[in-house]
Amino acid sequence: MKDKNLITIEELLKNPEVEKAASNINQELIERRKYIPPKCEVFTSSYTVLKDNDDFKFSIDREARKQLPDIINNKVQSVVGMDSPEESFKQRYGKKYIIGVVFSGGPAPGGHNVIAGLYDAAKRANPETRLFGFILGPDGIIENEAIEITGPLVDSYRNLGGFTMIKTGRGKIDTKEKMALSKETCKNLGLEALVIVGGDDSNTNAAFLAQELIEDRIHVIGVPKTIDGDIQVRDAEGNVLCAMSFGFHTAARAFANAISNLCTDSSSDVKYWHICKVMGRVASHLALEVALQTHANMTLIGEDLSDYIDKERIEKAEKRGTVDYHAYGMTLRHLSRVICDGIVRRTAVGKNYGVIVIPEGVLEFINEIQVFIIKLNTIIAEYDRTHDTYFHADFPVLEDKLEYLRRLARFEREGASFSIWNTRDDDLFNDIPDFFQEGLLMERDSHGNFQFSQVETEKVLMGLVKDYLNILKEQGTYKIGIEKSYYRKTLEKAGLDPDYFGPILFKNYDDSEFFLIKASIISAKILRQELEKEGVISKDEKIPAPVEKIFQKSVPKFKTQIHFYGYDGRGNDPTRFDCNYAYNLGLTVFTLIANGSTGQMAAIMNLEKDFSKWEPIGIPIAPLMHLEERKGKLALVLEKSLVDINSASFRVIKAFREKWLAAAPGEDNYRRPGPIRFAGKSEEDRPITLVLNALDDAGRSEQRKTP
Repeated sequence: MKDKNLITIEELLKNPEVEKAASNINQELIERRKYIPPKCEVFTSSYTVLKDNDDFKFSIDREARKQLPDIINNKVQSVVGMDSPEESFKQRYGKKYIIGVVFSGGPAPGGHNVIAGLYDAAKRANPETRLFGFILGPDGIIENEAIEITGPLVDSYRNLGGFTMIKTGRGKIDTKEKMALSKETCKNLGLEALVIVGGDDSNTNAAFLAQELIEDRIHVIGVPKTIDGDIQVRDAEGNVLCAMSFGFHTAARAFANAISNLCTDSSSDVKYWHICKVMGRVASHLALEVALQTHANMTLIGEDLSDYIDKERIEKAEKRGTVDYHAYGMTLRHLSRVICDGIVRRTAVGKNYGVIVIPEGVLEFINEIQVFIIKLNTIIAEYDRTHDTYFHADFPVLEDKLEYLRRLARFEREGASFSIWNTRDDDLFNDIPDFFQEGLLMERDSHGNFQFSQVETEKVLMGLVKDYLNILKEQGTYKIGIEKSYYRKTLEKAGLDPDYFGPILFKNYDDSEFFLIKASIISAKILRQELEKEGVISKDEKIPAPVEKIFQKSVPKFKTQIHFYGYDGRGNDPTRFDCNYAYNLGLTVFTLIANGSTGQMAAIMNLEKDFSKWEPIGIPIAPLMHLEERKGKLALVLEKSLVDINSASFRVIKAFREKWLAAAPGEDNYRRPGPIRFAGKSEEDRPITLVLNALDDAGRSEQRKTP
């Protein structure tokens, strides 16, 4: 029945409270847009100039020298503040510039502030300067799709996440035709500078564009962006120039908060293992930071696995007088055993739950998987080149792909021709699950990389883990520990003597806080036989209900919840750290442009220190490049930075692994990082990884000072 006293929908929608509740604008958004990031001290001067810094040296690749001759000798440039430069410099610095900017690759929190910093610095120098944003990434440059970036547009996106202002894309300017079209676009717009905000491939692109456009006097500046944290720049002597790309801190904090919530859920509901895969295709920096932020029970670091040596297998091989090459590097099967060991140990003290953090690219560090990936990348790339077609179009279903591989293996076996894919490869490949075969044979990304985020890494590992846990359960070594007080209370309540049944049921009926049912008792049937043998019950009697209850409590059920953390974190609104970092990168970009630099990457030194010690610099991109296999061919690219297993941050995690596993009676050691708080005094001011690694860098600096 309709209530006549209800107000009409028209009246309801006009109510100020409804309008407020339904608005896109909220207080957090208002405060973010109003926030003005602090400037590094040098940017408080009227002008900023560049000073070549000869303290940093690079090992230059011969191919880089050959392909990038005009920018290969660039130096690191320090930004210096100046209030009264020469008149000629003032005129050049304050001229009307036309600048283009493009986002390339996946979004990273802070990108809008790079544009905001660049816009503010450029307009301060000359209000007539114009800034254009290319739409949907590098394709926008190729197709001349651009919008003018205005004050109101910038203000609406200040301190906000995403690349929504001008969008992004994964296109590459990697052919002569694309390069020619890009040059034409820049000339048509009258650009004097092009700013490329992106990851390692995008900054590689920036170097080649800088070389190509140098005669046209169009300056190209790169800005390091990636949530994966794999753009970290050191010189040949290990001096840190760029400790972390913007966006990493926000993504890590977003993931850590969500995973911390799962730690809370896990220790509350005490029945789930939460398996958390976090982004990081090539490097495990995010997993490392998340571990430091949350103290998850187990965190796999891919770089650690690739360095693994199985000493036991080596010793066995030495006794046989042979060499076991499989003992070097972690195998998939052994990794599953390591995980099982942690699960079994926690379960033995009553903790049949926990949280495991896995980097999405962990499989790349597993020996046999890495071999498959390298070989399949080469096979697919070679097929496309040889047949001038597309492997995945010619072989659309898994069985077609497998048949092609079988043919390659047969050719190799018959000696008809050399094939990278041999019979042993084919046999090993056919031993892995279908869904994983399909994952390894999926389409590569636009850069020819294997798309680990599309592979159910956690499903591969957990399948092996579950299989082995079932074996351990049958062997009687995987059991839930029964708390002493609970056992005694349960039996005494039914009038049974705990001390009489204890030695019969448990293998450790002593002063332990948790009792473990004997390994031989793996079923109710065997429990009955044991009680009959000890004369506790006759064949016709039932097992005492409290005793059966205790046994059933000891039988573990391995339940998992799978989670993937990637797109949510990279779309998060930035932390204050990333807001400040990205904004000052934008200010640095303008300094590089106004001082005539090209082929440089804007960066901030001393990120690991207090903001007052941050130093804006320009890093030469060309000397950082080296040859690497891409799409089955060697290509000149910017090197990705992996987790250094000798770094302070990793060594700290390694030292606390046992504590955080918490395979002992008592509380877990979970840490609560909390949500990203833009306001307030409790927000951390930098990634924990940076803080810890700075301790090593400080030690190295002191050693260098010591004669």
